[in-house]
Amino acid sequence: MNRGMFISLEGPEGAGKTTIISMLMTELKLRGYQVLQTREPGGIEIAEKIRNVILDKSHTAMDPRTEALLYAAARRQHLVEKVDPALESGKIVLCDRFIDSSLAYQGHARGLGIDDVYSINQFAIGDQMPDLTIYFDIDPVIGLNRINQHDNREVNRLDLEDIQFHYKVREGYELLLKRFPDRMKKIDAADPLEVVFSKAKDLILSSLK
Repeated sequence: MNRGMFISLEGPEGAGKTTIISMLMTELKLRGYQVLQTREPGGIEIAEKIRNVILDKSHTAMDPRTEALLYAAARRQHLVEKVDPALESGKIVLCDRFIDSSLAYQGHARGLGIDDVYSINQFAIGDQMPDLTIYFDIDPVIGLNRINQHDNREVNRLDLEDIQFHYKVREGYELLLKRFPDRMKKIDAADPLEVVFSKAKDLILSSLK
C-alpha cells in the first residue's frame, strides 16, 4: 500500500482555513480519495486537553517557552496516534495547522527564534514534515474583523494579542515561505471564498499527480 499524503493548512487568525479545509475534504472524497481531516493543537483526546490549556483566555501568564513546549507535546501525540497511522493506511491527511504555526507564532512573533522552535519540534516529530503546506495570507486587521463578525467562531487567547503581534505572525510566515519554497505555497485569502477554494484544490490535485 502506498503511503498517503500529508497536507497542512496555515495562516494568521481569520484566514478562513477551517472553512476551506471542510470544502477540500468534501471535494477529495467526491473524487474517490480517502481523507482524514484533523487540527492542531488537538485532533485526539490528549492533544485537545493540551489545546484547552494553551488557548484558555485566563492563562495570560503563560511563558512563551511553556507555550512552545506545549504545542510540541500536543503535536507529538497527535502525530503518532492519528496522523502517521492514517498516512500508513494510504489516506490524505488535511491538517489545520502543523509545525509552521509554531515557527511563525512562537518562533518569530514571540521572539523565541525560528531555529530554536524548529529544534524543539524536530525532537517532537522527527523527520515527519508535510508533503504540501498551503498558506492562506491575509492582513491581520481583515482576519480579526472576520473573527469578530462570526459569533460561533472560537475566540482564544491568541486572538486577544495586540495587532502588532498578529503582524509579526504574518511576517514569520513570509520568512517561512522563503525558507521552504518547495513545500509551502501561498494563496491570497482575501479573495472570494470560491476563488480561494479553487486555488487550494488545484494545488492539492497537482501535488497528487
